Amino acid sequence: MQRWLIAAAVAYAALIGCTEAPEDGTAIAARRPQQAGQPIDPLVTAGHLAVIDAAALAGDQRAIQTHTQAMQKDMLRSMRVPDPAQPIDHEAARAAVHPLPGVRSSIWVDRTNLLVMVGGSRYRSMETIDRVCLALEPLGDTLAVVVNLQDATATTFEGADTLSRNCQLAEGERALLQPKRQVDVLDPKLRRVFQTQQAVAR
Repeated sequence: MQRWLIAAAVAYAALIGCTEAPEDGTAIAARRPQQAGQPIDPLVTAGHLAVIDAAALAGDQRAIQTHTQAMQKDMLRSMRVPDPAQPIDHEAARAAVHPLPGVRSSIWVDRTNLLVMVGGSRYRSMETIDRVCLALEPLGDTLAVVVNLQDATATTFEGADTLSRNCQLAEGERALLQPKRQVDVLDPKLRRVFQTQQAVAR
């Protein structure tokens, strides 16, 4: 019995330790999209193992299965592997994105790339991509989604460039085996070469 109580206390501390509110009264930062590709937190893993140990003593198979699956999920997220059991419905995703500020339309280029057209340069930003990703989170695993943002009102080459980012990774990174797709009609790097050549010719 004493071992069970110790294990439960360790698990409780491990699982809530990183989520406690700050004591100095500072404001809670705005919610950010889920993040993958991070190292596995050993404290959280220890918490899961403690609960599994306690559940084994109590004969609680459901708790054992739940926390074993949680550890597996943490490992896959660290490895940047999308969860195949949580696919995002494409039409539901478009419906969730449509009401967001600045969004004019959206379309799936393929099974992982969502192209979102916005009206105005102020909406062509990583903050808008964050909002899109947060809107998609209730629908499934956003690690499988790359948001491609284009300004429909752009009047310059630079403004017409597409901003692309996987919802849960840093700019330029992709999930495991997720290819980088060129969404722009003309590659931005090639476009800049043409601009330089034109400037020299003038």
